[in-house]
Amino acid sequence: MADTADHAEHPAYPVGLRLAGRRVVVFGGGQVAQRRLPALIAAGARVTLISPSATPSVDAMAETGEITWVRRRYQEGDLADAWYALVATTDPVANAAISAEAERTKTWCVRSDDAEAATAWTPATGHSEGVTVAVLTGRDPRRSAAVRDAIVESLRDGSLAAPSHRARAPFVALVGGGPGDPDLITVRGRRLLAEADVVIADRLGPRDLLSELPPHVEVIDAAKIPYGRFMAQEAINNALIEHAKQGRSVVRLKGGDPFVFGRGMEEAQALAAEGIACTVVPGISSSISVPGAAGIPVTHRGVAHEFTVVSGHVAPEDPRSLVDWASLAKLTGTLVILMGVDKIGKIAEALMANGKAPDTPLALIQEGTTATQRRVDATLATVAETVTAEDVRPPAVIVIGDVVHESPEKSPTARPTH
Repeated sequence: MADTADHAEHPAYPVGLRLAGRRVVVFGGGQVAQRRLPALIAAGARVTLISPSATPSVDAMAETGEITWVRRRYQEGDLADAWYALVATTDPVANAAISAEAERTKTWCVRSDDAEAATAWTPATGHSEGVTVAVLTGRDPRRSAAVRDAIVESLRDGSLAAPSHRARAPFVALVGGGPGDPDLITVRGRRLLAEADVVIADRLGPRDLLSELPPHVEVIDAAKIPYGRFMAQEAINNALIEHAKQGRSVVRLKGGDPFVFGRGMEEAQALAAEGIACTVVPGISSSISVPGAAGIPVTHRGVAHEFTVVSGHVAPEDPRSLVDWASLAKLTGTLVILMGVDKIGKIAEALMANGKAPDTPLALIQEGTTATQRRVDATLATVAETVTAEDVRPPAVIVIGDVVHESPEKSPTARPTH
């Protein structure tokens, strides 16, 4: 698309160049070339870079054979047999000479230093599911980029439809919705959600996204509420299978990541047993994102070199427990516990009994990344009474270790976010 406001008399003529196997010459190996080369390589062009120097990233493209690098300045005749040229040197005299040769040889030429002297402009481009969006707004690249971003985002989240001549095949997708904030679902997850006929949703998924679904979408509440009503996993599996066999597009919307204590593998296995393929869309795990949202890094230089994520839904003394709490107590890094609010007293006792210091700092982050997020700090010795006194309820992520004392305000490398 093109905006003719600045060039009403002679607007640019938009066209898509098919450069596969054709010679393209790039002059200058700096930041402009670094940004433009990947798209030319992806288009299959035979790229020759002419420049006495290059950035490390451009150098790497030459080292791997993606481009041919001629390590010198421009010389007359460099555009022989070229279909397209990108001029991005810091030498205005050389740039003018290259443009003149391009005019003589009828080679489309882009100028990074002088758009008016160019015979072609590079649009702001973006991609979404086989659709390429290219935007030109004359001499205003920031506006081009903003319009491009708005269109691509709308295509990705489903608010702007891009109809295909091919019928959309039904699908089953196990989608990680992230820790709770609807903005933290992945782009792919949001797009599949917009294309669904049926959504089977957990309580801990990003519920606000459900209100955006069209009226025809059937929403099934998995109702896996901790310590209360629940929909048996077998019933969830059966619902996935039933709707998939009816030829409907099904999204299983789960909190966090499907394969981090989310029983996503059980669902994938049940579908596979029925010959139904599914797509797994990873999600941002609450084990990392929720502490981060509360200002706690799970690792920090000089403080923790590792972090361990543990399910706390089974108490340490329970014979069903698969966790080696004695070994965890000896670790010096960060311990992140999910689903452990009601068991945290017994977990703390087990860690202290196996050598963990009673004054080890601990933080509980309830409903992380949502509008109701709150953080409650304690120690291993005080956490049981603190949970009761502060009425901490699930869902909450528990972080144990010295990183609890770290925060952006305390870090010498922190920068304001405003």
